[in-house]
Amino acid sequence: MENEQNISSQESASAEAQSAAPSTQPAPAVDVILASGSPRRRELLEREGVEFTVRVSEVDETLEPDLLADPPEVAKKLAERKAGAVVQEVLSGDYTGMAAVLGADTMVVCEGEIFGKPVSLSDAKRMLRRLAGTTHEVITAVSVWLVAAPEPDQVSLGFRTFVDSAAVTFHELSDDQIVEYLRKGESFDKAGAYAVQGAGADLVKHVQGDLDTVIGLPVKRLLEEFPDLKTSLA
Repeated sequence: MENEQNISSQESASAEAQSAAPSTQPAPAVDVILASGSPRRRELLEREGVEFTVRVSEVDETLEPDLLADPPEVAKKLAERKAGAVVQEVLSGDYTGMAAVLGADTMVVCEGEIFGKPVSLSDAKRMLRRLAGTTHEVITAVSVWLVAAPEPDQVSLGFRTFVDSAAVTFHELSDDQIVEYLRKGESFDKAGAYAVQGAGADLVKHVQGDLDTVIGLPVKRLLEEFPDLKTSLA
């Protein structure tokens, strides 16, 4: 599933420039900006050798009720919203250069219900009880916004969003096991109330799909679709 759109271009290339021979000069470096404060996403990008900075902007994550019936679309909208907010901040500072702003959103979906981050201990316990002994879907949407600004008043902007998913099967869990896991304290900033890269791995029986998608960023697919995120800064 993908969204792709050109947002604006204050100065379009001429037909002559489009047909010109390729330049022998190296491509300009791309400033990669991660629009997320997640340490897991930072670790995944670092593991793949991507150089980047982190910039987070608060966004309103409320959505229309009818959209909640389509979890992949919800994830895409939120990823786009997070990246778009950072793009606005970057451009408000008279930015010049080439930038790629990465926004992401991860959600757990169990029997059609979206599990976000638990709001309380009882909410986390409810989620884990629902997930125990079942297979659920983890969806991560990634929105990449490409900015070209040779001058502050000459900006070309476009974005593409994709969704990756994985199926996660939990072991059967007793209430005592759930309580013991909750005592570890890693549930409260995680969708679905568990961290597959942490102690939550003991809850998981099987993952079908990319483990990085469950962690929060399908970085290999990201670099397949946008190889310059890695090579431009090497």
